[in-house]
Amino acid sequence: MKEKVVLAFSGGLDTSFCAKYLTVEKGYDVYTAVANTGGFSDEELKVIEEKAYQLGAVKHVALDVTQEYYDKSIKYMIFGNVLRNGTYPISVSSERIFQAMAIINYAKEIGAEYVAHGSTGAGNDQVRFDLTFDVLAPNIKILTPTRDMVLTREYEINYLKEHGFEADFKKMEYSINKGLWGTSVGGKETLKSEQTLPEEAYPSQLTATGEEILIIEFVKGEISAVNGVAYKNKVEAINKIEEVASPYAIGRDMHIGDTIIGIKGRVGFEAAAPVLIINAHKMLEKHTLTKWQQYWKDQLGNWYGMFLHEAQYLEPVMRNIEAFLKSSQENVTGKVIIKLRPYNYVLVGIESDFDLMKSDFGEYGEVNKAWTADDVKGFTKILGNQMKIYYSVQNKNKK
Repeated sequence: MKEKVVLAFSGGLDTSFCAKYLTVEKGYDVYTAVANTGGFSDEELKVIEEKAYQLGAVKHVALDVTQEYYDKSIKYMIFGNVLRNGTYPISVSSERIFQAMAIINYAKEIGAEYVAHGSTGAGNDQVRFDLTFDVLAPNIKILTPTRDMVLTREYEINYLKEHGFEADFKKMEYSINKGLWGTSVGGKETLKSEQTLPEEAYPSQLTATGEEILIIEFVKGEISAVNGVAYKNKVEAINKIEEVASPYAIGRDMHIGDTIIGIKGRVGFEAAAPVLIINAHKMLEKHTLTKWQQYWKDQLGNWYGMFLHEAQYLEPVMRNIEAFLKSSQENVTGKVIIKLRPYNYVLVGIESDFDLMKSDFGEYGEVNKAWTADDVKGFTKILGNQMKIYYSVQNKNKK
């Protein structure tokens, strides 16, 4: 009786190679599983399934973890305005943990002796998968042919061709990972510091012209409506924003950052909905939170994003940070008006009953209502005491 291995399978080059290699060269019964975090349509999932069976899989399953991904991660990334290095909404970084959890749970369910993934030895995903697998199922062995054999994309393509597997290998020149929270594009130009991705490398293309107004409504930090249409299901709301904004080719950028393994890395991405949602939410918070709420939220949001990126989702402190982030959203309710244009957008403004600008205390730069001129003079004098003392002592010591 052959040993079972569950392969985290996306249908891309690396996982296609692993499916064929583990079947032909190692003789395992390969069970492929795609963990969908919102990046695949029903048609795409069908194509992945067909590909898995063509590669020799004994059984293939699609595990939908999109709602769990939103409830346990995306929601808090919005609360924390998480953009790694001020740019990247950690699309792949965050979804990998939930994919890994789904895969290892499936492996335990069917009694597999092994679990496998197609990560290379030069990226972050190998750590995310390995760490999650090892924490949740230390008795299940991990197989990583692509990493262990130090393979190039060219080698994998040639191996698949030699074993009769036909595919559009031109598309496989780029590694594309699509999920609810954005799409990453790696390969070719991203490996060179002086190059950027060509227009055709992005899965979505510019098709919209002119301008369009998009209105996102939040209730306690979560999306409640898009362009006046209410959404109970937040996943559907995110998809609607993506549907409206993606034709404008908004949310494209190149992320350059430090990897878990200590080298610098680049990846292109497109994330129209995440970029708009996070920046709209951040603008609403500027109006509805106090200075110190914003300050401490920024600190913890930054740590939350870093821990997610570096495979630390299962660390208990993440639940503590989530509790803080949720508590900070009590007054983050209102509408944000956004103007969409090809390749860019403008945050026009907000409407909120909790807008701290709309107070009886004054209008910035115009009228003071809650204090007098003498109040400001006295306040400024006391405020400057520490600095006056410092410079007084410095001047005495210079004589």
